[in-house]
Amino acid sequence: MSAHQYDEGHTVAGWAGFGIATVGTAVLGLGVCAVSAPLLVAGAAIDVVSLLVAWALHLAGWGKAPGRRPREQWGMRVRDTGARGGHPGCVGCRMAGRGVRRATVTATATATATATATAAAAAAATATATTDAATSGG
Repeated sequence: MSAHQYDEGHTVAGWAGFGIATVGTAVLGLGVCAVSAPLLVAGAAIDVVSLLVAWALHLAGWGKAPGRRPREQWGMRVRDTGARGGHPGCVGCRMAGRGVRRATVTATATATATATATAAAAAAATATATTDAATSGG
């Protein structure tokens, strides 16, 4: 049981990302002090890796959804069971193609395709009518 009366949001994904990013930032700082382009590139690459590691762990269930969690999920070693379906309002889940946003995109794409097909049919009918009028009048 947690000694705290609130969810601090500490997760395996968060701490792993923080640890790797700390090393990357230290290498970046060393690169700035040493005026070394290879160290700057290495530090930036380590920071990008930290972002990808934290994102992968979040998607694997070792992160947390935005907002409050139930009290039984406050522990750091508790896996998030809702990660597979995507968290509502979570940018990382949407970028991975998970969650509610997928249905919205599909509905929008269907409506766009229907509107495009209707416009194409109307344009074809107008072109046929124009051609018939020009042929019969001439």
